[in-house]
Amino acid sequence: MKLFKLQSLKLLQTLQPPNRTFHGHPRLLFSDVYSQYESIRRGKQEIPKYFNFAGDVLDKWSEMEKAGKRPAKPAFWWVNGQGEEVKWSFEELGLLSRRAANVLTRECGLKRGDRVLLILPRVPEWWLLKVACIRAGIVVIPGTSQLSAKDILYRLQVSRATCIITSAKVAPAVDSVARQCPSLQSRLLVSQHSRDGWLSFPELCRNQPAEHPCAQTSIQDPMVIFFTSGTTGSPKMTLHSQGSLGFRALLSERYWLDLTPSGIIWNTADTGWILTSIASFFDPWVFGSCIFVHNLPQTEASVILNTLCRFPVDVLVGAPTLYRMLVQSHLSKYKFMNLKCCVSGGEPLNPEVMEQWKSQTGLDIHEVYGQTETGIICSVFKGMKIKPGSMGKAAPLYDVQIVDKNANILPPGQQGEIAVRSKPIRPLGFFSEYLDNPKKTAESERGDFYVTGDRGTVDEEGYFRFIGRDDDIIISSGYRIGPFEVESALIEHPAVVETAVVSSPDPLRGEVVKAFVVLSPTFSSTDLESLTRDLQDHVKKTTAPYKYPRKVEFVQELPKTVTGKIKRNELRDKEWGRV
Repeated sequence: MKLFKLQSLKLLQTLQPPNRTFHGHPRLLFSDVYSQYESIRRGKQEIPKYFNFAGDVLDKWSEMEKAGKRPAKPAFWWVNGQGEEVKWSFEELGLLSRRAANVLTRECGLKRGDRVLLILPRVPEWWLLKVACIRAGIVVIPGTSQLSAKDILYRLQVSRATCIITSAKVAPAVDSVARQCPSLQSRLLVSQHSRDGWLSFPELCRNQPAEHPCAQTSIQDPMVIFFTSGTTGSPKMTLHSQGSLGFRALLSERYWLDLTPSGIIWNTADTGWILTSIASFFDPWVFGSCIFVHNLPQTEASVILNTLCRFPVDVLVGAPTLYRMLVQSHLSKYKFMNLKCCVSGGEPLNPEVMEQWKSQTGLDIHEVYGQTETGIICSVFKGMKIKPGSMGKAAPLYDVQIVDKNANILPPGQQGEIAVRSKPIRPLGFFSEYLDNPKKTAESERGDFYVTGDRGTVDEEGYFRFIGRDDDIIISSGYRIGPFEVESALIEHPAVVETAVVSSPDPLRGEVVKAFVVLSPTFSSTDLESLTRDLQDHVKKTTAPYKYPRKVEFVQELPKTVTGKIKRNELRDKEWGRV
């Protein structure tokens, strides 16, 4: 880490950008980096054939800094909570990423199109090496540090990655499976300590030249492969291009982040999740904003809240689990330095949690909805009316509809599957394909739409509501019950910290609603039989009585994916004896 410990930079005020209006919405044109694409966004110019995010966005900001057209303020700001911090301007990011790209191409022998598995926690090198991969035309495969040796083996074998980059903590797991991965040619270690069979990134990067030619990549060239969270079946390789992640952010008016060049955004998601690539990489840097990172070895409410009090973070992005955890604290004790916008994504956020956060902080939580395959599909933009339980309206570039099993568009209020129009023109933000899985790629299309596998509704004003995964729907005595509405009712009860609702077999009704409940510590000694009846009565009063959980099981924690999504399929399989 000492290698990248650069001289701290003071945050400088940015020039006030001109105000413009497009499509009835206020739009700030922050610089030539953004405005040069305005004619494309308005349909007056075709999308370019070639594009590279490192060269066409990051290096443009760097050039503006050198020319004195942009203050040399941080583009990246990392802290570890123990006094260490790293700050890079765009110029410094460019210099270091070119050196890192030389490590990849010269020392690791990687060439354009090669695949690299990048498994690092929230450390500066994750951002640096990701930029380096993009700069060199190398396809990066992000992975969380929580992956097991079995998970790593699966990813290396399926992706045929030629290099893996990771930390000293994960390296032993890699070594245990490396012999089973014939495509793996080099191993790069991000650590101050050496390890047999591994190249040392800090040592090699220190001695690299500061110049590296940026690859002239096509806008359709592969850039990132995400392994889906695997809530159903083995994780799939979801391929994104230079256009679907990098150029998309230049075209779509991303009100969901509410960023300016002077803004500072903190996203707490894991580095293996697409939300980090969107909210902590591509979109903020398109706006010239500062990406703030806390290494967060463990996600603790006190650490999150104290950090918001000590640092001038404008925008906070996190999974619903984060906000559920934070509202358990006495928020009135904390005075946030500069927080203005809060965003939640990954799963629906219960209205009760939104209300608690609003009442204690004065801030709204803006929900976003998306998938690995598409990025953000719906969002609650700044200034938009917030409807509790709604995930907002369709994001720019996307025509989102509710469709039936025959891909017919359903009217407002009618339940169906959430879908995005993909024909005759495939939206720019879409994934290219499920790699090596043409059948699954084809199954994701229905008629003129990409179908998400999620069920929902849309109202007359265009607000979408999430009901549940298509395979999460509970059918009891002929009634269709979405787990989210039952979970939302349960979490309003003061005894419930977190809950997951699934179907459970029943000889009379076929299946019934079962709730797995994590209790608040203050209710841990309560008589559980009495509490079960209390929770059941509460749900009956809060929503339709037929939806109440006929079975309740109290657990210490809920199973989750590495991205924080509750693995309802695992709980459901357990109930149905499929484990």
